[in-house]
Amino acid sequence: MKISGLSKDIEQTEREKLASVFPQCFVEGKLDIDKLLSLCGEYILKDFEKYEFTWKGKSQCLPLAQQRSTATLRPCAEESVNFETTQNLYIEGDNLEVLKLLQTSYFRRIKMIYIDPPYNTGNDFVYEDDFKDPLERYREVTSQTTKSNPEAMGRFHTNWLNMMYPRLRLAANLLRDDGVIFISIDDGEQANLRKMCDEVFGEENFTGQFPWRKRTAKSDVPFGISQDYEWVLCYAKSDKFVACIEGGTRKYFETDDLPGRPWRIHDLTKQTSASERPNSFFTMVNPKNGDEYPANPNRTWAITKETFDKYYADGRIVFPGDYDFLNISKPALRYFKEDDMAKAGEKFGFMPVSTNLPNEIGMTQDGTKEITELFGNKVFGFPKPTLLAHYFIKIATTTTPNDSDIILDFFSGSATTAHAVMQLNAEDGGNRQFIMVQLPELCPESSEAFKAGYKNICEIGKERIRRAGAKMLENIESTKQNKKQTTKHKEQLSLVPDSDDASSNSPSPDTGFKVFKLDSSNLKIWDSTPFPEDDLLSISNRLHNMIDRIKSDRTDLDVVYEIMLKMGVPLTCSVSQVDISGKTAWSVGDFLLLICLSEGLTVDMIEEMANYAPGQIILAEHSLPDDTAMSNAWYILRDRSIEVKLV
Repeated sequence: MKISGLSKDIEQTEREKLASVFPQCFVEGKLDIDKLLSLCGEYILKDFEKYEFTWKGKSQCLPLAQQRSTATLRPCAEESVNFETTQNLYIEGDNLEVLKLLQTSYFRRIKMIYIDPPYNTGNDFVYEDDFKDPLERYREVTSQTTKSNPEAMGRFHTNWLNMMYPRLRLAANLLRDDGVIFISIDDGEQANLRKMCDEVFGEENFTGQFPWRKRTAKSDVPFGISQDYEWVLCYAKSDKFVACIEGGTRKYFETDDLPGRPWRIHDLTKQTSASERPNSFFTMVNPKNGDEYPANPNRTWAITKETFDKYYADGRIVFPGDYDFLNISKPALRYFKEDDMAKAGEKFGFMPVSTNLPNEIGMTQDGTKEITELFGNKVFGFPKPTLLAHYFIKIATTTTPNDSDIILDFFSGSATTAHAVMQLNAEDGGNRQFIMVQLPELCPESSEAFKAGYKNICEIGKERIRRAGAKMLENIESTKQNKKQTTKHKEQLSLVPDSDDASSNSPSPDTGFKVFKLDSSNLKIWDSTPFPEDDLLSISNRLHNMIDRIKSDRTDLDVVYEIMLKMGVPLTCSVSQVDISGKTAWSVGDFLLLICLSEGLTVDMIEEMANYAPGQIILAEHSLPDDTAMSNAWYILRDRSIEVKLV
């Protein structure tokens, strides 16, 4: 079986799901929509007036989103940080094509999406999708200055809606069932975006609209009213999403010692002093091993000694070391799923998240200050403050290390979202991962960014992640050194160190990222243009060109990552080189896949590959000398229950 060079066939997937539930609605492979509607109690009437949100070009948006992509993402290790080990991605390319390419590997795997799309201001509008060849259009856009979308052209709102609709449809496919999307928008398209999201995500999944103050009032404004707020729309994928200000405490665990009783934990400390809560200033002792956990004079326990004894007797206390998957340094309170959550929320702080954002999130001027401090220059205009994305990530994701929630931003801009993910991980020990996608829009020659040496927005975003990550690691190392010195000083004075000192041993956050760039497929596609009459040389050349299906200017790793992308393997999966009797092969995900593109393979080499017991083996068509060798390889691998595919 050959590997297709195309992205996921979304239309076929949807047809198969529908046919499995309503097979009687398919006649000769075609969907009978009238029959489907009648089965659902919706009968066709001759009244065509109905409530709907529509615009010119909408009917073409869905086919555009579901049109399969022939492109790929090529790795760029030289522009990456910790390419071999990081779990973060930075992708350069038109986000419409990139979202298509991510469908197979990241379908229903994204926990949260935050985007700050281009506002419809009438200027700098480069996302026009009315083109036949997406890659040619992409090359055109990235080699010239941006295009405008003037209001006078009569399709001011239409162009913006046609840009956003297919991207949101594809993004919705990527969200987990407990996933959520946050979208920043101004007054210009807020009403239209709300209607569009009602359709894409479901009106019932609208969770809230957060007003964000972007600036202090201006005096020089139309009508004398200063529009000082923007909006962040929030839609859940389903009712399985629940926001919580406590972030990582919503995760329920299933454990062998408590079968059928899912539970979670909550911090048992409270930010009050010993003088305020003297009955809660005591040393907890683990009855199982005698380990002691003294209260901090400035952060006492949230319960008294008597309550601790009661909770321990009821099995409500979890100590460090009780469970390998819990990275805790002090006792925690266990909550069971059947508990009254409303009462628990009222008593222990699990309150609903308000749409009233905290003041400390800041305004546009704070985002500009962050950029200026990192770069020494204002290289990006009107960036969102990091704490805005930080806040939404915190209420939507967990800190449980094994969860590895993925946060996607496909209008990455200056990479504020990546900065926020790393910052929050550094603060709470989480293991969140990010995927940034950005079109490499050219920086105008008159801009501060261009003068500082940045040719396009992607160069700014990547450099921001590098600088922000390096600064975080430097601060973490400095904090660890200070804690070590403080602990040593306390030991010299015979004082008991704070229990929180154990946090100095927690691993540093992942501040690396793998760079990938959108390009045409590494696999040749048959040129079906007509030949000139009786031009046998052209026919011969074209046939000869297809003998080796892999393009001559592409590397093995280019092909390996395209195979991963098209076969549904995450791009962060480990890739390592394997020697097969002098031939180079590649192990993906500890032999989830074993890929060999070398020529001159023998039966013995196939046997050697099979000894690694990979899930699948992928070979180039030219790897084996003839059909006989290919048949022998197929039988050998079949007997080992190993599937083989060709590229």
